Amino acid sequence: MSAVDPDWEKLRQLLLAKSYAKRKVVLVSGRESDFYVDCRQTTLHGEGARLVGRLFLGRVKASGARAVGGPTLGADPMITAIALTAALEGLDLPAFIIRKETKGHGMGNRIEGMGNLAPGMPVAIVEDVVTTAGSTLSAIEAAQGAKLEVVQVLCLVDREEGGRENLAARGFSLDALYTKTSLLEGRPA
Repeated sequence: MSAVDPDWEKLRQLLLAKSYAKRKVVLVSGRESDFYVDCRQTTLHGEGARLVGRLFLGRVKASGARAVGGPTLGADPMITAIALTAALEGLDLPAFIIRKETKGHGMGNRIEGMGNLAPGMPVAIVEDVVTTAGSTLSAIEAAQGAKLEVVQVLCLVDREEGGRENLAARGFSLDALYTKTSLLEGRPA
């Protein structure tokens, strides 16, 4: 990318203002970190959702994916924004939500939105933040277990703490809109 997309920079500024905090936190992995990125503060904001939808849709279309999904709760507003942006362009790109575990009541679903999907359908798995990629890999396994073909793995922010490598070890490449470095320095990765 020779010139920075103005929407990439707008979203970066929103992430820094609404989602990034320089402070000690304990992550899901149990590791301690000196910063936190709560992407939901940005992706649940109207302008943040618009920017996520626009910036991710081009990447999803290029991959050949025909649906977008990801682990609840972080991916929920993102996949909705991407699917809505696609619909506004006249494209049918359904979204689906992957639960951490199979629901113990009702229909007993692990994946919500399966009625819009077909076996063998190429899909993109979307994540808000990737640290070690544990939840991303679990979502990929769930999608594959539902007979979906995972053709792309995307995230909003890669914390650069081993997730990319863990995904590569399983045969998946991570397409991150921002890395920790690019988020803080303002230069696309």
